[in-house]
Amino acid sequence: MKTINLSLQSTLVNQFVAELRHVDVQTDRMRFRQNLRRLGQCMAYEIARTFDYSEKSVTTPLGVAQALTPDNDVVVGTVFRAGLPMHEGMLDMLDGAGNAFVSAYRYYKDEKCSEVEVCIEYLASPCLDGRTLIIADPMLATGESMELALKAFCTKGTPSTVHLACIIASEQGVAHLQKVFAQRDDITLWCAVVDPLLNEHKYIVPGLGDAGDLAYGGKD
Repeated sequence: MKTINLSLQSTLVNQFVAELRHVDVQTDRMRFRQNLRRLGQCMAYEIARTFDYSEKSVTTPLGVAQALTPDNDVVVGTVFRAGLPMHEGMLDMLDGAGNAFVSAYRYYKDEKCSEVEVCIEYLASPCLDGRTLIIADPMLATGESMELALKAFCTKGTPSTVHLACIIASEQGVAHLQKVFAQRDDITLWCAVVDPLLNEHKYIVPGLGDAGDLAYGGKD
């Protein structure tokens, strides 16, 4: 598995991540969702640079032009619920893509809320055989949600290429996926930034908090 950390580049991704993190900007829920969407657009653009391209003819009112356009048959998959704005941003760039959705939520197995289990309950996806699968999930904490989401999607077929896209990852989460998918050269992990720590509740530090709550409001 290959890992790409976009924060090591000079890119607007860094500005959008900074706004996502900032406690004052986070009070504007619409702005938070918009930044998730913009990061989805940026990451879709970066991922699309790895696609296969061929020259095609385009008829204009005055003649025929040639355009080098992608050939990949893409499916954008998303982990509910924080991934939805990011998913929409990716569709802004990859408007012909198919769509897939999975629910993956964490629950604590102990009273101290230090032992986390991830549960998958819902899956909707087209056939993925031979297609390029992009999975959007803003936060990569332990890495288990992304691992289980990919395994769930792959019950719907075998993609030719897989791109795992997250905005904020922890070093632990990246290491987990690198270990689990060590032999998979068809998988690339894209991170907007990688943070060093997980706290005792398995939240990323410095991170940004709960992306789903910040995008859509709190939950019981």
